[in-house]
Amino acid sequence: MLRLTFALRNDVCMGRLFPLLFLIDLALLVIALIDCLSTDDSEIRALPKVIWVFIILLFSPVGPIVWFVAGRPQKNAQPRAGTWAPGGGFPEASRPRRQVAPDDDPEFLRNIRSTPKEDEDMLRRWEEDLRKREDDLRKREGRDETPDA
Repeated sequence: MLRLTFALRNDVCMGRLFPLLFLIDLALLVIALIDCLSTDDSEIRALPKVIWVFIILLFSPVGPIVWFVAGRPQKNAQPRAGTWAPGGGFPEASRPRRQVAPDDDPEFLRNIRSTPKEDEDMLRRWEEDLRKREDDLRKREGRDETPDA
């Protein structure tokens, strides 16, 4: 009888403990997920943000705990070298250059203006070569078309 009473008390305690553990796990998961998603990509340690989100969601409750220990940015840490952070700015020499359309690129337009002479010379040579070939072709056709009398 004593064992039955102890087993019933144990089941009642566990019945009350499981919902409490579930709520703690859910709260930990939500807090870690919000913290991960609101952190800048350049501040996250060890893995990319997408991987951390999957770890937090798939490996509960271990995933959120690992996020707080190994992934969350340190308060005094500087961003990793070579990464761009919003508001961090760039020195002018290392600023990423945007692609410019050809009609907006002054260097491209200058090159177009400087090459017409070269293009005209090349075109003139092609025309001369074409005339020579046509003349040769006419001469050959003129010989081949002579009637056999």
